[in-house]
Amino acid sequence: MPEIGSSLREARMRERIDITEAEADTKIRGKYLRALENEEWDLLPGPTFVKSFLRTYADYLGLDGRMLVEEFKLRYERPELQPIVPPRGGSSRDRDRRDRRSGGRRSSSGQGPSRGRIFLIGGLVLALLVGLFLLGVSGGSDNTNTSTSASSTPTRTRTSTAKRTATAKAPAKSAPTAVRLKIIPTGTVYACLRAGSAILIKGVNLQAGTPTKTYTARKMRLMLGNGSAKLVVNGKTSDVPASSSAIAYVITPTRTRRVPAAQGPGC
Repeated sequence: MPEIGSSLREARMRERIDITEAEADTKIRGKYLRALENEEWDLLPGPTFVKSFLRTYADYLGLDGRMLVEEFKLRYERPELQPIVPPRGGSSRDRDRRDRRSGGRRSSSGQGPSRGRIFLIGGLVLALLVGLFLLGVSGGSDNTNTSTSASSTPTRTRTSTAKRTATAKAPAKSAPTAVRLKIIPTGTVYACLRAGSAILIKGVNLQAGTPTKTYTARKMRLMLGNGSAKLVVNGKTSDVPASSSAIAYVITPTRTRRVPAAQGPGC
C-alpha cells in the first residue's frame, strides 16, 4: 500500500487545494496537516489526535479515512506492556515467620487489657447511651426537618445524576463531509456548475420559478452570469448579491466562499 503521507499529499494536489484552504475547511491547523503529509508523527499532540486528524483529513480529500487509520495503527502503534505486580502477602514461609514474631509480641505484652481500661470503656459507652436518650426526648420536633432533608437529598442526587447521564449520551455533532446545493433563479441567469472534473450544469440559462435539482459533491465551483438567484446550501437559503456581471463561488461542506470571476469554472 502507498505511504500514508504521500497518499494525502497526492490527493490534495490532485484537487488543487492548498494547505491554507484545507486548514479553513477542516479546522485542523496547517502545521498538523503538513505533519500528516510528511508522516512526522512526533509533531502531533498524541496518537489519539493523530488518528482523529488523519480520519478527518482523509475524508475531506475523498480518501478512505478508516482504512488509513487502520494502516497507521498497524505500522506505528505498539501494544503497551503491563507491569507484573507480585502477589501480596509473600510466600507461606514469610507469613509463618511474621505470625511467629507477632505471636511472640502478643505473649510478651501481658494477659489482656488492664482492669482500668475496661472501666474507662464502660463509662464511655454508658455516657453515649445517656446522651442518645436525652437527644431522643428533647429533639422530637427536629425529626420532621431531618426526615425532609434526608428525603430530598436522594432526589437531588438522582436529578443531577440523570442530567450528567443525558449530557454524556448526547451525541457530538460531526462536521459535514459533503455539500448539497440547489439553485433557485429569481430571473434569467446563466449557470455553470462543476465538481472537480465533472460538469453538473453545463452553461445554461435558468429561468425564474424553475429551481434546479439538488446536487451533492465534496466540493463545487459555481459561475453565475448575474445576481438573479438564491442558493440553498445544505438546507440553508442565501441570496446572491445583486450584480449585472458574473459571480463565482467555491462551495465546500463548511462554507460558501465568493471568489473572483476569473477563478470560476468554465463550461
